[in-house]
Amino acid sequence: MRQINLTSSLATQVLDIARGAGAVIMAVYEDMRSGGAGAKEVLVTYKTDDSPLTRADLLAHQHISQRLAALTPDIPVVSEEDEQSQKYRQPIGDFWLIDPLDGTKEFLAQNGEFTVNIALVRDGKAVLGVVVAPALGQAYWGAQGLGAFRELDGRVESIRVGDPVGANQPLRVVASKSHMNTETIEFIDRLSPHELVQAGSSLKFCRVAEGAADVYPRLGPTCEWDTAAAQAIVEAAGGHVLKVDGTPLRYGKPDVFNPHFVASSALLPDLHSFTGFA
Repeated sequence: MRQINLTSSLATQVLDIARGAGAVIMAVYEDMRSGGAGAKEVLVTYKTDDSPLTRADLLAHQHISQRLAALTPDIPVVSEEDEQSQKYRQPIGDFWLIDPLDGTKEFLAQNGEFTVNIALVRDGKAVLGVVVAPALGQAYWGAQGLGAFRELDGRVESIRVGDPVGANQPLRVVASKSHMNTETIEFIDRLSPHELVQAGSSLKFCRVAEGAADVYPRLGPTCEWDTAAAQAIVEAAGGHVLKVDGTPLRYGKPDVFNPHFVASSALLPDLHSFTGFA
């Protein structure tokens, strides 16, 4: 299977595709918020796992899939919203992995913390990622060998994970209230002293990548398209996304569900107060 070169030009083109999807999503979002003629048609249905599917999900999926197919005709596109595309999710070779609207619940709650996620996976590793939060005017991207970047209020700057935390300083732990299960609470307790940083969807990873948080534990269910783009950004920024056994989170697995993982600025044994999973 053909491999595409990782270049700044490629990252820019993928970023433009994600921004275009963001614009499509925002048209539906604003219609919903204003109570316009299409507001009642925003929620299309519920999936088999009871997660919502909206018109914005489907329109963003169509936009990204068509644009990526035109950009790289030889690289298959795997999307959360296209079950038939799952056959291309393989451990060898290149494929695009997309979540057209990550945080559909946040979208419906109208809190703005939803994202467009596009990743390039190569031989099981996320090597390029773009995360755009259209309602917040934020964009993050990164690639292996190219570094990581963010755009806030029209200003682009490189980003890097935070410096090591001193023994008497609290670790900044990013978490979501909706995913605070028992395992996550117990993990965070092992990181005392700590302070919580709130963020939604893939923005939790981005807080680690930009140095606003030190660790993001996800000890609950996620799928490959939920994490690939943001993992590429964290790793391009010098951070780590590892399973609880200390090995990297990988893609193109037989099972689309991810094992538990932790995104962090430092390796877990180097976090000043980490006491392990046992």
